[in-house]
Order: sequence, then C-alpha cells, then structure tokens
Amino acid sequence: MIKKFKILWSFLEGKKIQYIAAITAVAIATLFSYSIPLVIRFTIDSVIGDKPLSAPFFIISAINKLGGIELFQKKIWISGLVIIILTLIQGLFTYLQGRWASKSSESAIKKLREKLYNHLQHLPFTYHSKAKTGDLIQRCTSDVETIRRFISVQFVSIGRTLIMIIIVLPIMLSLNAKMTLVSMLIIPIIFFFAVIFFLKVKAAFKLSDESDGELSTVLQENLSGIRVVRAFARQSFETDKFNEKNVNYRNLTYRLIVLLAWYWSISDLLCLTQIAIVLIFGSYLAANGILSLGTLVVFITYVGLLLWPIRQMGRVLTDMGKAFVSLDRIKMILDEPLEERILNNHNSPTLLLDDYSNHKGDINGKLNKVIGDIVFDNVSFKYNENIPVLNNISFHVKPGQIIALLGQTGSGKSTLVNLLPRLYEYTEGSIKIDGVELNEIDRYWLRKQISIILQEPFLYSRTIMENIKMGGSHADENEIHNAANVAVVHDVILDFDNGYETLVGEKGVTLSGGQKQRVAIARAILQNSPILIFDDSFSAVDTETDLKIRKTLKERHGRATTFIIAHRITTLSQADLILVMDDGKIKQSGSHNELIKQDGLYSRIWNIQNELEEDIAIELTKDDVNDIKTEILKRR
Repeated sequence: MIKKFKILWSFLEGKKIQYIAAITAVAIATLFSYSIPLVIRFTIDSVIGDKPLSAPFFIISAINKLGGIELFQKKIWISGLVIIILTLIQGLFTYLQGRWASKSSESAIKKLREKLYNHLQHLPFTYHSKAKTGDLIQRCTSDVETIRRFISVQFVSIGRTLIMIIIVLPIMLSLNAKMTLVSMLIIPIIFFFAVIFFLKVKAAFKLSDESDGELSTVLQENLSGIRVVRAFARQSFETDKFNEKNVNYRNLTYRLIVLLAWYWSISDLLCLTQIAIVLIFGSYLAANGILSLGTLVVFITYVGLLLWPIRQMGRVLTDMGKAFVSLDRIKMILDEPLEERILNNHNSPTLLLDDYSNHKGDINGKLNKVIGDIVFDNVSFKYNENIPVLNNISFHVKPGQIIALLGQTGSGKSTLVNLLPRLYEYTEGSIKIDGVELNEIDRYWLRKQISIILQEPFLYSRTIMENIKMGGSHADENEIHNAANVAVVHDVILDFDNGYETLVGEKGVTLSGGQKQRVAIARAILQNSPILIFDDSFSAVDTETDLKIRKTLKERHGRATTFIIAHRITTLSQADLILVMDDGKIKQSGSHNELIKQDGLYSRIWNIQNELEEDIAIELTKDDVNDIKTEILKRR
C-alpha cells in the first residue's frame, strides 16, 4: 500500500508544493471549524450563564483587552459576528483547498495521460498484436479518471480526517476526559468496519472494472466491424454477445452496489448510536451539574463533525481500493518493456521513455543512409517455441530491385517482410542492410526508411489530402499530386466534389477498397523511402489499374528496393526476383521466365490464371456477338 501511495505521490511531480498547500488549507479550515463550537460554549456558559471563562491564556487576555465578558453580555451580537467571521475564514480555506487540490491533480493526471499514451506508442508491435483495444481504451480513460478523483478528493479527505482527530482530541480531553472516552466509544468500531469493507469492495471493484473493459472491447469490435456484421446479418448474434457481457457487468456492479448499501446502512446506525450515547450520557452529567450545558453542546457538535468524516472513510477506502485497482491496471501497461533504441555517441542502446521525444536526427545506429542492399542468410523465426514460421530463408536483393513473393496463405510472406522494419525479431540467422546487421540498426530510424502498404490500409477520418500528406508532412501540393499519379488515384480524387479536400469516414469507410489501397500507395510513395513493401496491396484494384501502377513503379525502377506480395501472377511477372514460399520455406526463386518453365507452384498458378483469363475472354466475346445479333434483330 505504501508503495502505491509513493507512485501516486510521484504523479504530482512539479505540483507537490501546491498539493501540500491544499492539505495545509484543510488543516486551517478544520481549525476554524472547531473554533466555532468553542465560541458557542463561551456564549452559553459565560455570556448567557454565569460560569467563569475557561479558555487558554491568550484567549482570556484578548477578551479582557476588548472589554471583558461584560462587553459580550451587553452586546451579545458580537458572539454571532465572531461565528460569522470564523465561518467565512473556514469557507475561504475550504475553497483554496479545493482549488489547489484540483489544479495539482489535473496537472498530474494530464502528465499521466501523456506518459501512458507515449508509452503505448513505443511498445513493441508484438504487444499490440495481443492486446485488446477496448480494454486499453478503458484503462486510458476510466481507470485514469478513477485515479484523478482519488487524488483530487479522497487523498485530501484522508488528510482532513487525520487532522480533525489530531486537533479535536486534545480539545475534548481538556474539556472532560470521561466525556471524551464516551464520545470515542464506537469510533474504533466504525473505522474497523470501514477497513473490512475496503478489503471486500476492492475485490468486487476489480471484477466490475475488468468486466467493463470486456464490454468496451465488444462494443469497439462491433463498431469497427459494423460492415461485416451487416453483410452477414449478424446483428442478433452481436446483440446476444453484447447482452451476455452487459448482464455480467450488471451483476458484478450490482454486487458492488449491494456492498455499498450494507456499509452505508450499518455505518449510519453506528454513527447515530454514538451520537445518542453522547447525548444521553452528556445530558445525565449536565443534569447532575458535572458538565455545563455549553460543554455538552461542544461535545455533541464535535462528535457530529468527527463521526461523518470517519464514516466517509468507508467511501475514501472504497475509492482508494478502486484507485489501487486502476493503478495496477495502468501500471501493467507502464511496466511493459519499451522497444530498445540505438543512439550514436551513447554507451547504452536503451532509451528511457522521455528520451523518445528528445532525439530525432542522431538515432540511426550504424547507418547514415539506406541504399537498399538486403541479404537474408539462413533466417528463421518463431512466434513461440512450438510454432516455426520461417525456416532457413536465404536470398540477396540488390539496391533498386523489385522482389516479388508468392505463396499460399500462412506460408510466411507477410512475416518475412515484417522482419525488415523490426516489427518482429528474427530468432536465427542474419539479415543485413547495406552490410549492417539489422538488429544493430535503431528501429525508429529504420522505419523512417521503409514504407509499408498493407492489404487493409488504415485511413484517418480526415481529408484525402491530409491522409496522403502523412507520408511527407512538408510536401507541397505538386509532390502530393505526383504521388497520387504514381498510385493512379489522382483523376479519381479530382472526380470527387471536393477533390483532395474530400473527407473520408473512419478508416476510409466512404472509399472503395481499391481507392483506399491507392490512397495508401500514394502516401507511401510520397515518403520517398529507399525500401518499399507492398503487402498484397493490389488485391482490391482491377487488372487495368494494377497494370498502370506497376508501369509507373517500373519507371521508378532503381529508386527504391521494392517488395511485392501478391497472388496475381501478372502483378509479379515484371519483378527482378520472385520467391515462391510454402510452409515458411523458399521453394522456388528466379525470374518470371525461369519459373514458368519449372514444375512447381508458380507454373501451376500461371497456367490456372491464364486458363481463367482465356475462358473469361471467350465468354466476353460470345456476349459481344449475342449483343450484336440482338441489336440487328431490333433494327429489323
């Protein structure tokens, strides 16, 4: 628990003095709030009554200088004025406490959000491939907000309760020790009950919070895949799946509410019992002249002021339990190791989180410029010990060459190209770029030299211009248009009502699959990277457009080492080197003319696709003849 408080305290870095000032303001406000009952006691016992003044020396001295008790007896309204002044001062410091606590906590949470988001940006790709998006969103929003509330309100409440006890106990003991003992009779029971409740509610909240994360994940997946849901008429299935998670969340949250209801009911009973004991016992002492009426009022007031904050400790402990659960969930992310960085002129290859934003030009490992000479030498890769994905892959790519990869689904094509930007780390063998071992090149700098176009490209909910410009933030309009021309999408964009200023929906949902792929290709071309990777990026474009894109890429031959993954032979035929993969191994390699003469997967696919194209051409010819005949008959 102390460790968790230290972590929370560390979040307040830079605002600790302001937060301490907020707690100091609580102490001052508490001091003045406990002074008010003493003024009431003085008025009842000494101003209205005839009991001698019983107070610290400096208070008696101040009253005598003002004119003594006689002045207050003649002008009783002065007591009321003093109470008003004390209340205003208490209100002022209560306001300052809230203001300073809120400002410091908001600043702390802002830093936490930034740290969390920055950390997520620099976690390895393998982490994101396993993590659930909805759960991550819930941790970055709901869990962070839980911590904010605790730091802003409940953390201060703990200080307020402790200060109250420290201030009130000496005052009560100085008034009447026996009455103080009676006033504290049930308070330890209330506090012990709050601690037991805290342990119960912490476990219940953790289950509720995790269930909330699962619910968010279902919702996020459904909204992201809404077109698939509609296309397969899966609304009922998705509704049932959501209802199942929703019912589970409802049941766990209801259990939490039941625990809260039991606590508030029992603690109310205990608090009211304590007040009743003070009232009955105090009345008995007052009736027998042992206790003055003013002192009885003070004890009743003090017990009321003290009981409710102690009772609130249940809520404080509850929120503390929630905050600790949320802290653990956030810490699970922050404890994930970041991708290592390699810095020039630094002894250590590892950068701390804050260093990511502070180094731009000097992070490149042993390379200053990528030419594009790539060598795979007996490279193997496993996602885990039992599942080999690539086995002894070897080939050499010269700068500016086009390399094509063909193979069945799951043959390892995408995994192979994902090794180049170090999204995954090869487990055996060697990959060298321009003679430098790949794992000696900084990931961040390396990825700046590689452009990847995926089969399912991601577009942001912005204009087409903004989406393409992400490939080169400083590019001018002509450069963007040239990149779009290379991707054969410039004329398509101009046909839109708003041209390049056309807004695309989330993930580019308002564009067709082929249009999205071509916009993504334009974005990659604009980056002008020395290495280009097309991961089945022509799958959604028609044959004619595919031909045009390949023609423009061929014209750029030598400007970038290019990897193309595709299942259409015509897309691969102009490559300098074609690799045919199966079961994580290279089964064939060579040019198009070499491979069609060999007995293997490439020639079989080539023959099948040729036969299909011939059949389609014949069918189209028949349709054309029939259309002509029909037209002639109509004219007759």
